Amino acid sequence: MISQVFILSSKGDHLIYKDFRGEARSDVVGTFYEKVTSLSGDQPPVVMKHKDLHFVHVRQGGLYWVATTTSDSSPFTVIEFLNRFAALVKDYCGSLSEKAVHMNFALIYELLDEVLDFGYIQTTSSDVLKNFIQTEAVSLRPFSLFDLSNVGLFGAETQQSKVAPSSAATRPIQSSREQGGKSEIFVDVIERLSVVIGSNGVLMKADVEGEIRVKCYMPNCSELRIGLNEEFSIGKSQLRGYGAAVRVDECSFHQAVRLEEFDSHRILRLSPSQGEQTVMQYQLSDELPSAPPFRLFPTLERDGGGRLLMYLKLRCDLPPKRSLWLFLTVLTTLSFSLSQELSSPDQSAELRPQSRAVVWQIPRFTGGSQLSALFKLEVSGLSSASMLEVGPVCLSFELPKFTATGLQIRFLRLSPVQPGPSQRWVRYVTHSDSYTIRL
Repeated sequence: MISQVFILSSKGDHLIYKDFRGEARSDVVGTFYEKVTSLSGDQPPVVMKHKDLHFVHVRQGGLYWVATTTSDSSPFTVIEFLNRFAALVKDYCGSLSEKAVHMNFALIYELLDEVLDFGYIQTTSSDVLKNFIQTEAVSLRPFSLFDLSNVGLFGAETQQSKVAPSSAATRPIQSSREQGGKSEIFVDVIERLSVVIGSNGVLMKADVEGEIRVKCYMPNCSELRIGLNEEFSIGKSQLRGYGAAVRVDECSFHQAVRLEEFDSHRILRLSPSQGEQTVMQYQLSDELPSAPPFRLFPTLERDGGGRLLMYLKLRCDLPPKRSLWLFLTVLTTLSFSLSQELSSPDQSAELRPQSRAVVWQIPRFTGGSQLSALFKLEVSGLSSASMLEVGPVCLSFELPKFTATGLQIRFLRLSPVQPGPSQRWVRYVTHSDSYTIRL
């Protein structure tokens, strides 16, 4: 049973507020923000208590999505509701951002009225709600190649005519009364790579967490069939097929997915609702089918002037047609000033004194290439022990059209056949969750 729901910006600005039961005081918004910002660390607790009031919150789209309750409600139920409500707002508004919430506040209040009744959860299904929601969504301005602030996930591929732009799947879903617009379906294979490489270059840990997301803009798609690699196997005991095995350790499916053809033909069947849903999640631990995509060759030494010289040579072991952006961060406990020499003019580097880190930014890194940087650190009282305080190195990147596990979509089939033109898009991306190299 939920008393209040409100949405705050990262600065504490009041965006949405609705009181369902009148059990709490009106100053709860300020109380919550004071508590969440006064705590040390980047991850405040999801559940907090103030007197007899419980705050439950999640972070989505850079916003605080908060629910309050005075009863002994299950926190897991409230967390699940907040995540589903945020996904619902994303489906109806097209994106999750402070601007989108400002422009669609009337629509969000109407959604709250339908999903909650006197604090009790009614539904979060877009198929049910489309029959009741009357407010039209206000879309953000269209994607522009000249506006780099709009380039997000998959944005590196927007200049190719056969690749959907990153903004293509960030428009509001069509309601039942709308007949215009494109009839499209997007299937995204997204993987997060966690790697730890020792100072000797040996791979110490490699984990992959992936998911298959479907976003549907088709009003009358009764069934979608997704064909995976025929060699796809779960666990080492189920290796199958004649080609290179695509193996994961664990796999889970959305409750709407039907698995009658999965064991024999690796086909997922579902009736997609309008909006976005995660149909499959999988995990691979301690093993990669290929070598890590990046290798670092560091050299640390002292020069005659008492400076610490840090020479970094970074190699990308991907095919030459691949390209990506990358951030390399060198962490240290030393206090220093910095000068640098980079291998190309489009790169940049900066010193972040608060975190005591050097950040090397590479806007375009092509597969099969090698880049280098020389950093000269002015350290007061430099000694041999100071060199042990440099590292580790953390990489942040986003690699389109690539999966670390090798998972591929063989086909997408819709039934019944859609009247008029319809488009089906399959997109792949691998990005770094934690890619650490020890020096």
